[in-house]
Amino acid sequence: MDQVSKAAKTNGRRSGVGAATVWAFGRGMVVFGLVLALGVVVSAWCEYVVITTGKGRLYDDLEVVPARDVGLVLGTSRLALDGRPNAYFTARMDAAAALYHAGKVRKLILSGNGVDPDYNEPKDMKKALVGRRVPAEALVLDPEGTRTLTSVIRAQEIFGVRRFTVISQKFHNERALFLCDAFGLDAVGFNAEAVQRLPGNRTQLREVLARVRAVWDAYFRQLGAVAGRG
Repeated sequence: MDQVSKAAKTNGRRSGVGAATVWAFGRGMVVFGLVLALGVVVSAWCEYVVITTGKGRLYDDLEVVPARDVGLVLGTSRLALDGRPNAYFTARMDAAAALYHAGKVRKLILSGNGVDPDYNEPKDMKKALVGRRVPAEALVLDPEGTRTLTSVIRAQEIFGVRRFTVISQKFHNERALFLCDAFGLDAVGFNAEAVQRLPGNRTQLREVLARVRAVWDAYFRQLGAVAGRG
């Protein structure tokens, strides 16, 4: 009887442990589901805010885009990961050159990552635009535009420009215009040709997180500025 009692107690403890494990797992799944749902809601809200902010200020047609003295060209790598020409880069350079030759901008700020001596987006952009018959004196290099936020803020703080045309693909322009609006800059966007291939799809997926970060940046930088004034 003692052995039977011990076996029963052991089985009871095992049953209790199993129930606790199942309960903990279930609670974990509930928490995970709530976090996932919250993430979806937040990303959807950020998507909505970014898209609606730029409505009416994005242009695909060279004939109707308003003229501005300055265009802000947002940088990207000249080459794709496979070593071939980056379609995003090529389209942005085509768009920037078209704006200049149509008299829609007189100066172009080439803003990108140029802090690494072996990788310099602004220099690559300058070379590409000069090759498209844009005069070098019309080009201003900003090698510290390592992020869209940085490019937008430096246009004002370093180059003294508050009114300009942003030049990139539509999805990127939407985010840039949201940041411009958040920091009181008067900007419109001219959309470079979209990239429809698989790399373009991957970039659009990364854009979801970038938009969440943009909303975060805009809100907390403004909050910090208000606190500083207080």
